[in-house]
Amino acid sequence: MAINHKQILANSLAARFGRRRLLQGAGAAVAAAGLPTVASAAEGGHIKLAWIDFVDTLDPHFTSYLGAIKIHNNIYNGLLKVEYDGEKVSFVPDLAESWTLLDDKTHLFKLRKGVKFHDGEVCDAEAVKWSVERVWRGTPKSPHAWKYDYLESVEVIDPLTVKLNFKKPYAFLPVALTGSTGRAGTIVPRKAIEKYGKDFGRNPVGTGPFKFVSWKENDSIVLEKNPDYFEPGLPKLDRATFLIMKEASSAVAAMLAGRVDGMSNSPLQFINQLKANQSLVVHGEIEGNYSLMAMNCRRAPFDDVNVRRAVGFAIDREALIKQAFFGIGIQAYTPISPPMTGFFDKNIAKSGRGQFFDLEKAKAFRAKAKTQGAIEAVILTSEQGQYGTRVAQTIVPMLDKIGIKAKLELVERAAWISRRNAGDFHMLDMTWSADLDPDETIFPEWHTGNAWNFSGWSNTDFDKLVEQAQVVLDVKTRRDLYVKAEDILMDEAPMAILTHMPEFKILSKKVKGFKYTPADSLDLHTVSF
Repeated sequence: MAINHKQILANSLAARFGRRRLLQGAGAAVAAAGLPTVASAAEGGHIKLAWIDFVDTLDPHFTSYLGAIKIHNNIYNGLLKVEYDGEKVSFVPDLAESWTLLDDKTHLFKLRKGVKFHDGEVCDAEAVKWSVERVWRGTPKSPHAWKYDYLESVEVIDPLTVKLNFKKPYAFLPVALTGSTGRAGTIVPRKAIEKYGKDFGRNPVGTGPFKFVSWKENDSIVLEKNPDYFEPGLPKLDRATFLIMKEASSAVAAMLAGRVDGMSNSPLQFINQLKANQSLVVHGEIEGNYSLMAMNCRRAPFDDVNVRRAVGFAIDREALIKQAFFGIGIQAYTPISPPMTGFFDKNIAKSGRGQFFDLEKAKAFRAKAKTQGAIEAVILTSEQGQYGTRVAQTIVPMLDKIGIKAKLELVERAAWISRRNAGDFHMLDMTWSADLDPDETIFPEWHTGNAWNFSGWSNTDFDKLVEQAQVVLDVKTRRDLYVKAEDILMDEAPMAILTHMPEFKILSKKVKGFKYTPADSLDLHTVSF
C-alpha cells in the first residue's frame, strides 16, 4: 500500500469536508453514521408527505431533479453516503463496508456481505461493476457519465471486493460515489433493468430501506418497508406515501391542518407561517446552491458579452432577496456557496470579485454593446418552480434601466424543461441545488459542450482550469484554480448569478429521528413516529 498517496488524499478530503474519514469495518461505519440506539418512539407507521417537487424518473442514473433524488435515496444505496454533523459534511461507506486508497488513483471497496436488491438479486462486486459501467459508458448515455471521465477500469477482485482504477487523481470522487447527490455511485440491479428496460424508472429496484410499491401519475408514489435492509433496526416506518401536489398552497394547507406528516419543500412566502405553527419543525440552512438568470450565448442579443455583463451588474440583489425571496437567502457573488467550507470566501462581498449591483458599470457595458437602442428579450419561466415567477418579475424593471425590454413567457414545467434542453430561450430563470463540491457546481453547467451547459457558453481557459481542479488533491491549489475559473465565468457572464438559499424540510413534531443534511435530501431511514 502506498501510504504516502493515501495520506495525501486523506488529508485533502479532511481539509475539504472537515470531519471526513476513510472507514474500515462495518462496526466503524455504523458508529460513524450516528444511527440511533433503541428509541422511545413507536416502531412502524405510515408517513404521508406532501411532494411539490418535480419527479421525472426513479432511475437514479438518468434524473436531474432533486424532487426525484430525495425519493431515490430511500430506495437505493451508493458505495458511499453523505453524513452531516451540524457543521461539516463528510462521506462514509454505505454499501461499501470499507474504502481503502491503494494510491491516489486506485480505490478498493470491500462490500457488505449478504446485501440483496429488493427483487432478491445479490448485490456483489459484479453488480457494482455493472452499475458503475452503466453510468460510465452505457447506452443510452447517462447525464452523470462525466463523473467517470477519468475512470480507466473497474475490476472485480472477489465477490465482495471491487477496485476502481483512475487515470488521474480525482478529488470529486467521494461526492460522485454517494447514492444521493452523486447518482453515479447509486447501485442498481442488472436483471431488473434488463427486465423493465426504459420503464425501469417507473419500476425501481434498489437495496435501500424502502421498496417501491406504486406510482400513480399526478397522484402519489408509495414505498413500503424493506424487511431485509442491511442496517440493523432500520427502517422504522412500515410505509411512506409521497403525495404529488402541483399547488404548493394546497400542500401547505394540508401540512397546517395535520393531514400530512411532512413536506419536501415550501415556497418561501409560507415559511414564516409554517415556523410559527407549534406542531411543526422546519429544517433548513443555506445549502450548496445558487439561483441564476441564464442567458443564451448562441442567440442575439446575448451572444454579445457586453450585453451579458450589463445584465450581471444591473440586478439589485438586495432588493431581489427582499421582494422575490421574502428576505430569505444571501447574495451570491459567484457559484461557490457557504457549505463548501474549503473553498467559499467569507469575505467575498468586500473583495470586488464576482457580480454585484453597480448600475453605472452596467450602463457602461451596455454602451459598448453592438446593439444600441432598445433590446427586446424574453424570460422563460414556470410557476411550478419553488420561486414561481417572482424572480423574473422583479428583474424585469431592473433590466429596463439598461434598455433591455424583457417580458415573461410562462410555460408548463414540461415545456420549460424541453425548451431549456433545446436551448430555445433568450433568458432562463433557474436554480442549481445540492452541490457539495465546486466541481459539480460549475463543471457540468459551464464546461464547453456539457449536457447541462444550457447557455451554450464556451471558454477554453475556463475549461482548462476546471479540468485541472478535478485532478489536484491539494485544497489550496484547487481553491486557487476555482478562483481563476470563477473570475472568467463571472466576467463573461453567461448568467447573472443571484442568491444562495436555504432548502426547507417541514415535518410534524410527532416525526422523530430525521437527520438533516445540507444536500436537499429527505431520508426516512431513521424516521419514526
